[in-house]
Amino acid sequence: MSSQAGRTALVTGASRGIGQATATRLAAEGAMVIVHFGTDDSGAAATVEAIERAGGTAQAVQAELGVDGDVETLFTGVERALAGRPLDILVNNAAAAPAGPLGATTRAEFDHLFAVNVRAPYFIIEHALPLLRDGGRIITISSVATRMANAAQTSFAMTKAAVETMSRTLANQLGGRGITVNAVAPGATRTATNGAVFEVPSLADQIAGLTALGRLGGPGDVADVVAFLASDAARWVTGQVIDASGGLFLGPRV
Repeated sequence: MSSQAGRTALVTGASRGIGQATATRLAAEGAMVIVHFGTDDSGAAATVEAIERAGGTAQAVQAELGVDGDVETLFTGVERALAGRPLDILVNNAAAAPAGPLGATTRAEFDHLFAVNVRAPYFIIEHALPLLRDGGRIITISSVATRMANAAQTSFAMTKAAVETMSRTLANQLGGRGITVNAVAPGATRTATNGAVFEVPSLADQIAGLTALGRLGGPGDVADVVAFLASDAARWVTGQVIDASGGLFLGPRV
C-alpha cells in the first residue's frame, strides 16, 4: 500500500514549480491532492491532469492570496473538495517572488510580499486546524535566503524568516495533537518558470560552484524532502528547518 493511501493533502501554489512537483509526488504516494492556484488555471489543470494520468486523484481550487477574503475563498473550495473528510497534510508553498533590494522595493511591493508569504500561510494554518486530523503534517516552504546575506532579497528573506519562526512556535503548540510542523528551505532551484534566469551566461555554473553537490536543484529535489516530512517516517521530526539546497553557500570549496 502507498504510504499516503487514503489521505488528503492541500498544496498551495501547485500549478507550477516546486508546488506542482510536490502535488504530483504526494499523489503518487496515494494522497488525494487539492491543487491550489492563484491565477494560473492552465498550470493547475496540467497538474491535475498529470496526477490523474498517473492514476491519482486531485482537484483544483482557485484563490488569489494576498487580497481580502483570500483564505475564506480558499477554504470554501477546500471543504468542498474534502467532502467531509479530514485534511492530513498541508503544504504552504505559494509565495511572492523577491521584489528587490532596499531602496528599490516599493511599499506596495513590500506589503504584497508579507501578505502572500507571511499573512496567508499563517491564516491558512488557522483555518486548516479544525480540519486537520491529529497526527497531521504542516510543511511550509522557506528559503536559504534566511541564512545568506543577499541584499537583493532582503524583504523576501524577512518573510521566509518569519515562517520559520512560525513553524517552530506552532510545532510546540500543536505537538499535543501529534501534528508535526516543519519548514523546507530550497536553494537555487531551476523550474519551468524561472529557467530563463539561469540562462544568464555563467550564472548556473557560478551557483553550482557555490553548491556542495555541484549542481542546481530541481523541483523534484525539494518535493522529495516535503514528501518525507509528510510521511510516517518523519513522525519524530518537528519544529525544524530542513535545508534542501544541495549545500548552497556552505563555505569555500576545496
